[in-house]
Amino acid sequence: MSKVNGLTRRASLALAASFSALPVMGLPGTAQAAPVRGGKMVYGRYADSLFLDPVLNDANVDIWVMTNLYDTLLLPTNDGVGVQPGLATKWEMKNGGKTLELTLREGVKFADGAPMTADDVKWSLDRCRNPKNGPWTDLVASIDSVSIASPTMIVLVLKHPDPSILAALATFNTAVLPKKLFEAAPGTTDEEKAKAYAEKPVGTGPFMLSSWQRGVSMKLVRNPHYWKKGEDGKALPYLDEVEFQIIPDDSTRLLKLKAGELHGTEFVPYSRVKELKAEKDIRMELWPSTKVSYITLNCHPKLKDGTDNPLSNVKVRQALNYAVNKDAIIAIVTQGLGVPMTSFMSSTTPLHHKQTLYKADVAKAKALLKEAGFPNGFETSCMMVAGNQDGLNTLTTLQQMWAAIGVKLKIEQLDNPSLTKRYRAEDFSMRTASWTNDISDPGEITTYFAYFPNIGSLHSGWQNKKVDALYLASNEEVDVKKRAAQYKEIQEIYAAEAPIVFLYETPYPVAFRKNALGFVQIPLGNNLFETAYVAK
Repeated sequence: MSKVNGLTRRASLALAASFSALPVMGLPGTAQAAPVRGGKMVYGRYADSLFLDPVLNDANVDIWVMTNLYDTLLLPTNDGVGVQPGLATKWEMKNGGKTLELTLREGVKFADGAPMTADDVKWSLDRCRNPKNGPWTDLVASIDSVSIASPTMIVLVLKHPDPSILAALATFNTAVLPKKLFEAAPGTTDEEKAKAYAEKPVGTGPFMLSSWQRGVSMKLVRNPHYWKKGEDGKALPYLDEVEFQIIPDDSTRLLKLKAGELHGTEFVPYSRVKELKAEKDIRMELWPSTKVSYITLNCHPKLKDGTDNPLSNVKVRQALNYAVNKDAIIAIVTQGLGVPMTSFMSSTTPLHHKQTLYKADVAKAKALLKEAGFPNGFETSCMMVAGNQDGLNTLTTLQQMWAAIGVKLKIEQLDNPSLTKRYRAEDFSMRTASWTNDISDPGEITTYFAYFPNIGSLHSGWQNKKVDALYLASNEEVDVKKRAAQYKEIQEIYAAEAPIVFLYETPYPVAFRKNALGFVQIPLGNNLFETAYVAK
């Protein structure tokens, strides 16, 4: 099996090094009892999904559900740094890295019982690489053509050798969908069909959507045709059903978990980790991650209401960063479970370049504001998801820190759909945000954060044409040292121009009842329920 120019090894070392610095509290272990088949697991989510199409999507609330509905040709390994067989059982690079042959798994069926064909695979790859379709087309832009060599072999001809193509084929947007069902969906455009299809999606994953009461609950039931086998030699998943209850308020989710109304819940506030660790019926898990938390800054000269935007000035953005004491905010918000960001990408990302970013210096922050024309500071606002304790703790702490340089911060608490709508419309000054890699390569986060032609650099309006050029060049660079130099420069430019406020990276905090076992969250964030079960 091919590997990508040694990046797997590099990422593995980075992963181990980064989280060796974190306190080990309840890291997940292997369940001792034999898995139990049947039954239902109830899981609390902080926000509902929005749109279950893998190609046109960019939201974790969707992505982390879709990994249970759809499969890709390759799958990420559980450590998040390599790839393993998925819908393809083997692959081979030829022609100097410009041809990739993939052997398809035989006998795979979609959740409706229809066989998955090579035509479904070709159509899905052609759809996801269409430049008009979604924010992730750059990840597969190196594909020049997709052809069917036989009913069990797909051939990709690349425009150039691509150092990240295998990782891209394990990323959610390359999921295989049934061509006939999608094309039969109402609508004349791909987007219209996708919206209709996503209401009743059909994939080859372990579960299929049973019901969805938006904002309240979503139910997934086992796919009776799933191809993977469990420890007992029978088809996965073990569970008959997973019910997601949508509970935006952190405290309410934890109360329901303690009362036994939930088997598990995501995004446990860091301030509650020690408390849950002491609960005899709760298992508090901290999974290694690629998660970074930051504040997105709107860099447009004017805001949507037409007013001048102070954040368009690089000195203002630098000042806001210098005014933040990262060690203090990590202690307050994460209870010491985080480490400072040293780039816009996590330290577990391949080709990460470690930097000391904006060591707290209030005097320097004040001087920069004065140079920018704001000697007395200014007023601004920041959006956050209502009910999120970590977000509120972060912003109330930033309020105090920024008050020391005359910046008054208004906190806007919004439901997730409203926040997402305003973010995509670029109608904000700041927003709290977190990022998790979906691919073991720096290309994805860079195209989202720093490559302007994609989504305007986090919808911020920030652009650096040298960064754009370096990103494009990196997509064709197969020499690891040269590619690392390109990404080093990208990260240094981004840090200097500060389109975000750099905060911290943390593990994933997830809590379960002691009898709810087998859940896996990989460093790329995927929530995997295929091996989950509820012990008797």
